[in-house]
Amino acid sequence: MKRIKKLHAAHVSFYDSMEHHAKNAYKLIFFFTFFITAAFFAAVPVAVGLTEETDFFDNLVRILTSPSKLVTDYFALGGLGSTFFNAAVCGLISNLIMLFSRVHPNASTFAAYMLVVAHGFYGLNFLNMWPTLIGVMLYCLIMKKPFVENVHVALFSTALGPFISDFVFRYTLNGSFSPENVQVTPLGIVLALLFGIAAGFVVPALLPGTTAMHRGFNMYKAGLAIGILGIFVYSFMYRSLGIDVPEALSIDNPEYYAMPYAYRSFMNVFLSILFVSAIIFGFFFNRRSFRGYRELLKSTGYDVDFLDKFGMPDCLINFGVYGFCILAYLNVIFILPEIFPSLPAGTGFTGPTVGVVFAALTFSANGQQPRTVGPIALGYVALFVAVCAICTVSGLDIPWTLSTQAYINGLAFATGLCAFSGKYGAKIGVLAGFLSAVICTSTSQMHGGFVLYNGGFTAGLTALVLLPILDFYKVKTKFEDNSK
Repeated sequence: MKRIKKLHAAHVSFYDSMEHHAKNAYKLIFFFTFFITAAFFAAVPVAVGLTEETDFFDNLVRILTSPSKLVTDYFALGGLGSTFFNAAVCGLISNLIMLFSRVHPNASTFAAYMLVVAHGFYGLNFLNMWPTLIGVMLYCLIMKKPFVENVHVALFSTALGPFISDFVFRYTLNGSFSPENVQVTPLGIVLALLFGIAAGFVVPALLPGTTAMHRGFNMYKAGLAIGILGIFVYSFMYRSLGIDVPEALSIDNPEYYAMPYAYRSFMNVFLSILFVSAIIFGFFFNRRSFRGYRELLKSTGYDVDFLDKFGMPDCLINFGVYGFCILAYLNVIFILPEIFPSLPAGTGFTGPTVGVVFAALTFSANGQQPRTVGPIALGYVALFVAVCAICTVSGLDIPWTLSTQAYINGLAFATGLCAFSGKYGAKIGVLAGFLSAVICTSTSQMHGGFVLYNGGFTAGLTALVLLPILDFYKVKTKFEDNSK
């Protein structure tokens, strides 16, 4: 027994504790999130040089001063370098909030950071993120809640950024917007600030209730809460008042759209470097071993904090390995239309595609891992095969492919349903992915495309439908974690 304890103690890294791995993991979270931010900044001059983005500052201003409904591709709206700079600044703001709030970041804080940088590639910028952040800060001040316990809530609230941009740049101008002649009204600024403050009080109230609704089977729990809020705000802003709903921006960028697999080489290299770095960091801080990662892969992922149970080093290894799985999947689906000419053309490494790579990694420290996410992805493939078969028999054109933008985005957030495959087995996981894929292109219409967590909202609705069915037919869970 003494020998076993000695071996266990030898494995525990400097960033772990003897009793709970997460005790000192916040230091490594600070390090890795700053590393991601630094990687974005480092990529900016390379991206600018590669794409000859001579109008970098004009592109950046365009990103900041444009409505950003789903799905606004910042690569097309601005450029590769300006988009990376925007994501880097959004990440840095999150880093500084974490630092100056003196929070000890945990898996939820890490997830919130990941979602902020993810949407820095489409829909979120370092201008429209502030009103809701300030709203949550005021909520904590007035309600006498410690902000240090609500940092992740503040970062999650930035999913409402498109509402802010629309209030400031379009809503009070009769829905008109011209990128060549951006206009701002005092009323628009006031509405944006009031909305941000109101959201800061509503989002913290919604999160616990909506989490109870899906019982933790949707890891993107903020998606359901913010999606529901978005439905009410959008319906009042436009439907109730009889105002025409604005379309997403039509972006004229012929050079960008002439690239069928936009920035494929650059993004493969950048993401590979990031994932390799994560694995190396994890290996190094894990006392130069992969010990513990096999146990992580056996976990159901349901109500299991990987950070607490396995330690941040193993979470970093998971980040890298799981990230490479996502990258491999994307590269495969991108070439399907070339292999099968009958399929419609898909997309490539657009801003939204790059963004959802990071979104899919959001809970790599809190439940997501390749073994349980795989069945969810197979659910999307199953729907695609079914659609192809039905269309072929019926003589219809195949309407979409796996590399259609909406389905890439949908799957990235559907990975949050991985607890279904972890607890109930692969077949239920495939079913969860299939159901999510069925509705992933329809849910954005419910909130008008003003909620960036649309995929998390979709996953939440899927869980609300699937759980009662499993309960009614008394489908029993197959797997349990040995300890938590």
